Amino acid sequence: MSAGADEPAGNLERRDCPICRRPTQTRYRPFCSKRCADIDLGRWFGETYRIPAESGADETDTPDANQDDEERR
Repeated sequence: MSAGADEPAGNLERRDCPICRRPTQTRYRPFCSKRCADIDLGRWFGETYRIPAESGADETDTPDANQDDEERR
């Protein structure tokens, strides 16, 4: 039996699409289709997904940013 285009080859573990839980297709990995990939991208653009930052970490308060502001004046 050979692995088809939609099946993982070798010792790769079969994974499910994180959006709809259908089997992943190699072409759209880690998703099953372009539709699910686009849904995920839309969630990132819409800020549904966020990467947490350390509290108090504000880029505008860095010394380099303040120095640039002073040079512009």
